[in-house]
Amino acid sequence: MAKTIAEIVGFLLVCVAAGAMGSAFTARAIPEWYVALQKPPWTPPNGVFGPVWSALYLMMGLAAWLVWRKAGWTGATTALALFCVQLVLNVLWSALFFGMRAPGAAFIEIVLLWVMIAATLVSFWKITPAAGALLVPYLLWVAFAAALNLAVWRMNR
Repeated sequence: MAKTIAEIVGFLLVCVAAGAMGSAFTARAIPEWYVALQKPPWTPPNGVFGPVWSALYLMMGLAAWLVWRKAGWTGATTALALFCVQLVLNVLWSALFFGMRAPGAAFIEIVLLWVMIAATLVSFWKITPAAGALLVPYLLWVAFAAALNLAVWRMNR
């Protein structure tokens, strides 16, 4: 039981670490740049993003652990590689949008991120449907984030 808990915690920590890296770019840009941008009326309040992303990172970590537990590294090489790629792209989006303040480049990147999440979800689902299901909210949130990113980019050109 202790080993299982340690394994779950390990997967969760990887995802939370990715979130922390992304938030390092975000936190600096919100008070000085993001607040000054024109945004569509359907933009959520800033206080929504932290809790939503925290929940999503926890679900991602749990999903990856379920896949690893079911198939191991060798049985889930492609699925876990896709997972790692999408996690890197997740951090890269924050670097582009908030760090470099480049909504246009970030939009192109978030489309690629969405595709990688979809590929990861399908790959996870084939190994264990519960893991794929855990990624559905993430895919939906990133679709929403892409629409918001596009709107912000278009409104601030």
